[in-house]
Amino acid sequence: MLIYLQLLKESFNFAIKSLRDNKLRTFLSLLGVTVGIFSIISVLAAVDSLNRSIQESLAGLDKNMINISKFSFAPTSVPQWQRLSFPQVTNQEYEFVKREVPNIEVAAYQYYGLSSQLKYNGKTISVAVSAASAGVEQISDIKIEKGRFYNDTEANAGAGVTVLGYEIAQQIFREEDPIDKEIRLFGKKITVIGVLKKYGSMFGDGPDEQVYVPANFIRTFMNTGAQGIPSAIVIKPKKGVDMAEFEGVLRQKFRAYRGLKPDEIDNFFFNKISSLTEMIDNTIGMMNMVGWVIGCFSILVGGFGIANIMFVSVKERTSLIGVQKSLGAKNQFILFQFLFEAVLLALIGGLFGLLFVWLLTMVISSITTEFNFVLSLPNILIGLGISSVVGLLSGIIPASSAARLNPVEAIRTGQ
Repeated sequence: MLIYLQLLKESFNFAIKSLRDNKLRTFLSLLGVTVGIFSIISVLAAVDSLNRSIQESLAGLDKNMINISKFSFAPTSVPQWQRLSFPQVTNQEYEFVKREVPNIEVAAYQYYGLSSQLKYNGKTISVAVSAASAGVEQISDIKIEKGRFYNDTEANAGAGVTVLGYEIAQQIFREEDPIDKEIRLFGKKITVIGVLKKYGSMFGDGPDEQVYVPANFIRTFMNTGAQGIPSAIVIKPKKGVDMAEFEGVLRQKFRAYRGLKPDEIDNFFFNKISSLTEMIDNTIGMMNMVGWVIGCFSILVGGFGIANIMFVSVKERTSLIGVQKSLGAKNQFILFQFLFEAVLLALIGGLFGLLFVWLLTMVISSITTEFNFVLSLPNILIGLGISSVVGLLSGIIPASSAARLNPVEAIRTGQ
């Protein structure tokens, strides 16, 4: 063990000497490893952070939740021209589903893509509006910080009440208590009854920037029929339900209500949260792959650079190798000496790459508080592991050539 510790110390000293004596050459050679590790680990860190943020936002949603809409969340074989002729789901269909389909824990009806000017006390801002029936707060796991969410009675009556996202409330009311204040939305007077807790979102238009109103409130002055504004029925099945059977019953009843013949295709889509999470996982996987591909090219260049350094190092120390072997040093000792040096050089490049990724996380975290960009321990270990492997592969051929040198010829050649 002491021999290998001494070997590690000597290799470290040789590596540092190589860095000092050949600064430009070493810098250019290690630059590839540094850029490669930076590329791979920065992408992995960004994707991990993005994935963590998405998973946190979806954590409160039931994976079996079904969204019935004329739009498909995933790629579909139905031609676009045919999809455009599909009708919007209606409030009557929502009432039918709630009444006729068994094993539904909670269902909600929702309009999408709405926006309006919100006015209060001389202030005006543009807001995204989510118009939904009562029950959406259970399905979307909406959390209230102040006040309350509207109830069934208010939702069914289309009452002029609203629940504001955290950021909207902050922009309009500042330190003022928003509860029971009257604002104008779509040019109509409406009362604030609640404010959501702060969620945080890197995508914009998240809950913090949303304004919630009853769907029936929107129906009093907008076209919300089959050819009206985008809408959906969102269903959360009861726990333990056989999902294949549940979907079969739901599809059959929905098709019957719409009067579809057996040979006609569905003119609606069932969008499942589980399908959405699978699509997100596939996208995350593709992003990881892109990071690996980009980084591997730089790593390859860095590996050749380190191999070049090691070949030069072997040539410069040929005489010393001859002396060491003549004094009894075994081939294994010489081999490990250069391998240790190659790995140390690669680790130095990798550490610089990780340092730059860490600095990047600090910069991004200081710019935005909505996205937590973190360099995790697994990614640090991956970076160090890749660096070690690159150093090992880059140094094996130069180290082997050094180990096979004849001591007499090595001393003669080095003189």
